[in-house]
Amino acid sequence: MVKRLISANASDLLAMSPQELKQSIKASEGRVVVSENVVISPSWIPDITNSEMARAFGADLILLNAFDVSRPAIQGLEDTSNAIIQTLKRLVGRPIGVNLEPVDQLAEMASDRLAINVGRQATKASYQRANVLGFDFICLTGNPGTGVTNDQLLEALSVAKETFQGLIIAGKMHGAGVNEPVMTPSVARALIQRGADILLVPAVGTVPGFDSEQLRGIVTEAHQHGALVMSAIGSSQESARPELIQQMAIQNKIAGVDLQHIGDAGYSGLAPAENIMALSEAIRGKRHTYSMMARSILR
Repeated sequence: MVKRLISANASDLLAMSPQELKQSIKASEGRVVVSENVVISPSWIPDITNSEMARAFGADLILLNAFDVSRPAIQGLEDTSNAIIQTLKRLVGRPIGVNLEPVDQLAEMASDRLAINVGRQATKASYQRANVLGFDFICLTGNPGTGVTNDQLLEALSVAKETFQGLIIAGKMHGAGVNEPVMTPSVARALIQRGADILLVPAVGTVPGFDSEQLRGIVTEAHQHGALVMSAIGSSQESARPELIQQMAIQNKIAGVDLQHIGDAGYSGLAPAENIMALSEAIRGKRHTYSMMARSILR
């Protein structure tokens, strides 16, 4: 057995296999915080990374957004080599993941399409590069306007299961510009059947019409089939008042999610640091929050 993530040292976390990390998350009983960070805009504090800031305020897993696996670069780091993710891991002592986007060129768009580099798209070549760079997990999802569909998510997931060596998160936290439901029980079931380790679903209170009853049903089915569930605040509400973040956090914990994600729409591609801490305190209290904030990455 492995240590639960909320009691693990950096050396424990970085030594875990993908399935050990998954079990460590599960053993933490809904008390894991994921912070999404944009890597292309200047960091909130220019001479350090947003990831370091997120870790300092209680983030357990770091998810990089807008990272191009073909041209690796992170604001606040001088390293642009294939060792860049290993460098970041040494600085934050946390598992690191990356968003890759299954763009559907035939998608019926509800808003203008945003074109993104091939190195940000969910392709076999990108998964191979993610392996080389040393990412612990990938998140198959879509940024606003990129045209990611649920059908393309399923196709991308099948290829990822054959190629990527780490954990795979899959789902949409908002529409990604596409005219379709963000998450339904049938989509969740299909993602589980294709082998997603963790389902990404909108946090209750972020997407119109997606309520706690729907989320609870998806969580129940996912857990019955060995998958975990991550709720995501990806609707810019991550920059709202801390009290709202805490209300949302409790509703999603009641529904049974295993991880809670907080997005990057704050200062310079990072949720306000106090909101990361507020989310953490809401789902696990000051004891575990302060423990993860204060625990040296040298342990």
